[in-house]
Amino acid sequence: MDFGRLSDLRYVDFRLPPDHPNTAAMLARAPAPEQQELFIGCPIWTNKAWLGSYFPAGIKEADYLHHYARQFNSLELNTTHYRIPDAPTVRKWRDAVPAGFRFCPKLPQVISHDRALYNTDDLTNAFCRSIQELNDRLGWCFLQLPPHFGPENLSRLERYLLDFPANIPLAVELRHPAWYSDKTAFAAVAAMLEALNKTLVIADVAGRRDVLHMRLTTPTAFIRFNGHGLINSDYQRADFWAERIAGWLQQGLHTMYFFVHQKDIMHTPVWTQYFLDRLQALTGLAVPPPRIIPQPVQGSLF
Repeated sequence: MDFGRLSDLRYVDFRLPPDHPNTAAMLARAPAPEQQELFIGCPIWTNKAWLGSYFPAGIKEADYLHHYARQFNSLELNTTHYRIPDAPTVRKWRDAVPAGFRFCPKLPQVISHDRALYNTDDLTNAFCRSIQELNDRLGWCFLQLPPHFGPENLSRLERYLLDFPANIPLAVELRHPAWYSDKTAFAAVAAMLEALNKTLVIADVAGRRDVLHMRLTTPTAFIRFNGHGLINSDYQRADFWAERIAGWLQQGLHTMYFFVHQKDIMHTPVWTQYFLDRLQALTGLAVPPPRIIPQPVQGSLF
């Protein structure tokens, strides 16, 4: 995720802002959860750098998803942003992962960027029919709107969401700065999303601290984290997030989706181990962290 990425972090305040005042009120109104679930994942599963460590050495690329799903329990499914997959492909994905795994497919860019939600009914229905083949492995889809899609398009966004299939959970990511600088616009879009049971995505990126709005619009948190490797600030941010999520869970949060973006994919499992350990210490909720797996050792003639 290059959005908001900076090369110079010296002047970035990575502390999380206080919760938006309406977050606690929304959680208080939500029904008590039957169970609380934590999902964490990466944006891709074809991580060749993991061969011989988090993946078995020598496996075929067709088996990467199977082994990825033994390390993480969710996936930010970005491949759907570039094309709508056919049903056999989606069923293949579904069958590669265990029960309890969740895919979070990104809506196609032809809907969100190229057409900016204009005349997209057929495309949206085709996408939803396709990803429904994931069955119980379907998590929350997410609609990432482009930086030029601003508050003047609120009514168009509302119309699109009203028509979006109600049985498909959906999160919305807003990137235009005016959504956040204009308090009236932000209040309007957040209230609309809450009324329609759509989650407002929270992004933690160095160069756009405004998108770290801390306003939950549903009892499902959808967080996209842009890290900078195994540096002190990344570990501090893990502590901040573990504490904040623990507080939300105590207030009644149902589900967390947390997606980790690192430029070096080898950093992701190490950071995730630390983050999940901190979260378990604070909440008692355990998610198996990624681990280096034993590799077969070839015999020796000596």
